[in-house]
Amino acid sequence: MAAGKGGKPSKEAKAAAKAARKQASKERRRQLWQAFQMQRKEDKLLLPLMIGALVGITVVAFVIGLLIHQQWVLLPLGLVAGGLVAFVIFGRRVQKSVYAKADGQAGAAAWVLDNLQGKWRVTQGVAATTQLDAVHRVIGLPGIVLVAEGSPTRLKSLLAQEKKKTSRLVGDTPIYDVIIGNGDGEVQLKNLQRYLTKLPRNIDVKRMDQIESRLSALATRGGPAMPKGPLPAGAKMRSVQRTIRRR
Repeated sequence: MAAGKGGKPSKEAKAAAKAARKQASKERRRQLWQAFQMQRKEDKLLLPLMIGALVGITVVAFVIGLLIHQQWVLLPLGLVAGGLVAFVIFGRRVQKSVYAKADGQAGAAAWVLDNLQGKWRVTQGVAATTQLDAVHRVIGLPGIVLVAEGSPTRLKSLLAQEKKKTSRLVGDTPIYDVIIGNGDGEVQLKNLQRYLTKLPRNIDVKRMDQIESRLSALATRGGPAMPKGPLPAGAKMRSVQRTIRRR
């Protein structure tokens, strides 16, 4: 940002920053509107639930206001609260829809890990097969978490190998492993982030940096490449597997 006299931003720089913020805000609103339109077409309950929340909470606030003779004070508060609840309902149903579409597709777990919030260090595809089974490594305050997606039968040996290889370099640092799926002992895709956040905190950020440095040597070199995000359901895998074999 250009500076004027005394090191303060110039008028032109302030105007440019304001215009950038305005454009970013406009883009976010456009994306939200597009997401709403797409979800509304697929989810017939979305509008009734959102309208019901808005109207219901507003009416309750107004009635309470009548009882205490403050109806015109509580009415706008009810509208704001109802709008917030309606927006939360919209966000939750969009998220549920996205996870439902991604569930079971190759690369879905990698996509979720890429969107984790918090102090997580994610390395995708530290181990993989030509059938697109993959193990992803996550370093966080709990320690190391190996997240596997694909066929549970093939993943057990893949996980065991990666866990053994990792334990040689991290000492007594806790190592967790999880398989994404809907079977017994597996974690559903939609619950992956919740599973990670519920793990106990065992190390600090300094230790995380040390571990990440040690494990950098284990980065996949020329190994199978995982797709960036979930693959479309029913997509043909021959060309993908052919690319993997060439590597």
